[in-house]
Amino acid sequence: MAPESREHNLRIKKPKGLWLRRWSRQPAGTPLSRAFADLIPRVSQENDILDFLGKRPHRKHPGVLHLSQVQLPQALVTAAQRLVQESSIPNIEKQVQTLTNYLWSRKLPTEPEELRKKAIQLENKLQDTGSLQSEKQLRGAVLSALRKTIYLWQKLSYDERLSLVYMAARLDGGFAAVSRAFHEIRARVPDFKPQTLMDFGSGTGSVTWAAYDTWGQSLHEYLCVDSSTSMLALAERLLKGGLDSGKPHIPGVFFRQFLPVSPKIQFDVVVSAFSLSELPSTADQTEVIQTLWRKTGQFLVLVENGTKTGHHILMDARDLVLRGPEKSPIDHRPGHVFAPCPHELPCPKLAASPPQACSFSQAYSTIPFGWNHSHKEEKFSLVILSRDLQGEDHRWARLTQPVLKRTRHVHCHLCCPDGHLQHVVTARQHGRHLYRCARASTWGDCLPLTTSPEFPPSPVQDPSDD
Repeated sequence: MAPESREHNLRIKKPKGLWLRRWSRQPAGTPLSRAFADLIPRVSQENDILDFLGKRPHRKHPGVLHLSQVQLPQALVTAAQRLVQESSIPNIEKQVQTLTNYLWSRKLPTEPEELRKKAIQLENKLQDTGSLQSEKQLRGAVLSALRKTIYLWQKLSYDERLSLVYMAARLDGGFAAVSRAFHEIRARVPDFKPQTLMDFGSGTGSVTWAAYDTWGQSLHEYLCVDSSTSMLALAERLLKGGLDSGKPHIPGVFFRQFLPVSPKIQFDVVVSAFSLSELPSTADQTEVIQTLWRKTGQFLVLVENGTKTGHHILMDARDLVLRGPEKSPIDHRPGHVFAPCPHELPCPKLAASPPQACSFSQAYSTIPFGWNHSHKEEKFSLVILSRDLQGEDHRWARLTQPVLKRTRHVHCHLCCPDGHLQHVVTARQHGRHLYRCARASTWGDCLPLTTSPEFPPSPVQDPSDD
């Protein structure tokens, strides 16, 4: 071999020897991750050496909370099909689609003070133009302009026809979203065996079916509260297989139009699913949330559409329980966020510019009506509040968007315990265990990341529609 070649080989081998000499100076017994942390900046020792796996494989790490495709109980499917087949509603498929679109696009009602300020601004603007002479003309022009610029919120009156259309449109999707919420409680607190449940705005009773499917014989009392007598009658018929009489499929279910009067009555689980958005004002929402929290013995589960409006409603409810003064408290235990937030700080998605919706998705098998696809995804927002602080895993970062797998890294959009949004996980920066768990995780799961990675906030915007 030529002298130049030997010299070249020596130049290559020299750094390797130097690296080995530096490695040999590591103290005996130094963990592998600690040694790499000395050489590679920003390696999270805490997350790599944390013994969170036990004997579980990475694909089944403790933060995996997602559900596979949800199946409705066959008794519920049969009852719903019977009721639709027996109905005389013309063109029900079109009415189902119209109601679905309307509910998804619904916004918050305009508050009276906001409406008054807008009217004064329009009146002053029209007066400055001088085109309108009489007071009547001015008032008419202001009202016309308000109709074009202000969202017209209307209360839905659920009579027998609309209740049946709502059942055909929302029974299976609502069941899937609530099942996902209940699954999180059962997965993280397996010893929790609720005995009583109250469902505010119970509608078709999907919460009762989901609770029974989750906890089975543990629950012995379900209180369904809904202002619509038609909805209550429909929910009762569904329990009886779509018939007017017979033995209910789930025992211990009671129906009422109003919340219990006594402040001392509490329930292990209190639920409001897609109901807070049906209230006509912020004041009404505040009063209902405070009442529901007083009725909560352990868990308060709130679910809304996965839109900016739905997320905004839930964050207001979360802040009210955590920081608002409680009226006449019977239970003095403070409230804590159980899910999905890994912190009790202001929501970083609301602070983004523009604000983003924090939502999740659950796959489910639809009721086989003629117009339905066999499988759908329910996009929803949720918040679960607890009277007690449950476990240590509430401090783990939450995946707020689908995981994007790439070569040697994954894009994981994370809401972290310090209240910031972060993304990107690699084996080099976070350790191989966390990296492999991230690749096996999906939207809505948690990662055992207890400190934020040192990356700038994610610039990716949430594509959610308002």
